[in-house]
Amino acid sequence: MKYSTIAIGDELLIGQVTDTNSGWIARHLTPLGWEPATVQVVADDAGEIERAIDRAFADTDVVLMTGGLGPTKDDITKGTLCRYFGGELVHNADVERNVEQVMAKRGLTVNEYTRTQAMVPSTCRVIQNEVGTAPIMWFERDGKVLISMPGVPHETRTMLERGVIPLLLERYHSGEDIEFRTLVVIGIIESDLAMRLDEFERALPKGIHLAYLPEPGLVRLRLTGISTDRETLNADMERLVEQLHELLGTASAGDGDLSVAEIVGNRLRDRKLTLATAESCTGGNIAHLITSVAGSSDYFMGSVVSYANEVKMNVLGVNGSDIEAVGAVSEPVVRQMAAGVCRLMGTDCGIATSGIAGPGGGTDEKPVGTVWMAACCGDRIVATVKHLPGDRARVIDRASTEAMLLLLSIL
Repeated sequence: MKYSTIAIGDELLIGQVTDTNSGWIARHLTPLGWEPATVQVVADDAGEIERAIDRAFADTDVVLMTGGLGPTKDDITKGTLCRYFGGELVHNADVERNVEQVMAKRGLTVNEYTRTQAMVPSTCRVIQNEVGTAPIMWFERDGKVLISMPGVPHETRTMLERGVIPLLLERYHSGEDIEFRTLVVIGIIESDLAMRLDEFERALPKGIHLAYLPEPGLVRLRLTGISTDRETLNADMERLVEQLHELLGTASAGDGDLSVAEIVGNRLRDRKLTLATAESCTGGNIAHLITSVAGSSDYFMGSVVSYANEVKMNVLGVNGSDIEAVGAVSEPVVRQMAAGVCRLMGTDCGIATSGIAGPGGGTDEKPVGTVWMAACCGDRIVATVKHLPGDRARVIDRASTEAMLLLLSIL
């Protein structure tokens, strides 16, 4: 089943805000057998919105729309949809009660602007927004469906899962089952991985295919299977996953759509090991990624953001003469940082980073993007240097991932 997405908002067009909803929708509908056909970003303009709907309906029978549903005068989506699908704006008592409940949970009172959210087109089916004031609206005409959702990512994501997806699956049930299996592979680049799995791919049963989803430091392998025979499909998928594990060996880092931080956490928990981080150029980002995983308190003890050399020396015990001789961005320094944070926090494992994230600070010898990192576990310490491309944010993110992958290499 194919669908189209329309994201509405002047702020999206001028780059003030990034449209993250369309990508999130695709990531959650694709595993259910729904294929995105087009994505449009349009201004808060009635004519532009109507033309975008016409284009979307020309391509697909289902359109998912986000944005333009606030209570202020610049949010015109509701009125535009009322004109497009006919009918009139009418007061909906259930929506008003929902608005009052949502605002009360936030400790806020309902003003006259917010109360206008209870005015909805008479031609739509209302899905109550459990986490916001703008209702989700379902329109149908001539066998085609448009669903209008808020632009606030948290509201869209919550209500897509709780309200929209169940209704879509009920409305467009195909009779076929679709199954997905995801494996995370580390230590092999995409082209080498494809060569290793060439024979495996050519032997895949009908209705099952393999996709490569590379990202910095890892490749996700996704098996997709579609069949009317659910039992046989499940058996085939489980057998193929086992084959992949055998072919990949230690490069197979885990089953499921896991982040690197989740994989690290699983390895630490399985081995009953603890971790601390000593971060300079990454500024605590590794600790942030690790603690973003629920249950990370089982294995993560804490972090030292040792941005200044004085902190490296006075807190982590780095030898000042080494910093003077070879600089803070060096192998001896990150090795001492990793060992030092383990001593300080009393942990089994440690991660350390020191680098030049930019945009300034680089030299011919150590250009922007140079990051030394170390990982230790017990008596073993490994260190490596990476030369990472991109702006400051990209260097920090990539260095954080590479440092966690370094720890995985010795776990």
